[in-house]
Amino acid sequence: MTKFIRTNAFTFKKTGSYYVTHMTVAAAVAYGVTGNWVAALTLSLLEPTVQTFVYFFHEKLWLRHEKNRRLKTNNESPQPV
Repeated sequence: MTKFIRTNAFTFKKTGSYYVTHMTVAAAVAYGVTGNWVAALTLSLLEPTVQTFVYFFHEKLWLRHEKNRRLKTNNESPQPV
């Protein structure tokens, strides 16, 4: 597990930043709709928590796509004769 964390440290940091930002916005919107901080915090904890896990794997898929695109581009460059 430690290797996994080290390998993905940057993505974990981005995911954590995204989580805090998303939760803050969700709480503010939920409070604006309900006028109740308890309801707002309850709603804002559930959705961003699930969304954060989805975002992590979304980010990993995009990184893999970018890596594959670069490999494909490098392999398609003309080979010297």
